[in-house]
Amino acid sequence: MEYIYSAMVLYSAGKNITEDGVTAVLKSAGVEVDAAKVKALIASLEGVDIKAAISSAAIAAAPAAAPAPAAGGAPAAAAAAAPAKKEEPEEEAVSEEVAAAGLSALFG
Repeated sequence: MEYIYSAMVLYSAGKNITEDGVTAVLKSAGVEVDAAKVKALIASLEGVDIKAAISSAAIAAAPAAAPAPAAGGAPAAAAAAAPAKKEEPEEEAVSEEVAAAGLSALFG
């Protein structure tokens, strides 16, 4: 992620996103720089309109936010429009030992 963030810092500062620029930002943040990752980032950003990518990502994320309720009598209308809450079955309680045993299977 820090590689992408370094490119965003350069973009926000109005600088060209180059290998040297990304490397300088990463080094100033104390990151051990992997030259192959820097080259891959620069290659993947070639021809990308970052401004358009940011605005399209912002538009795509906007519908996920819930609209704010209107003032006045809207809470009553919203409560009437809300679907009935379904009863969910209770989940079976799992002891810490059983959970830890399951985690150990993941890590060997």
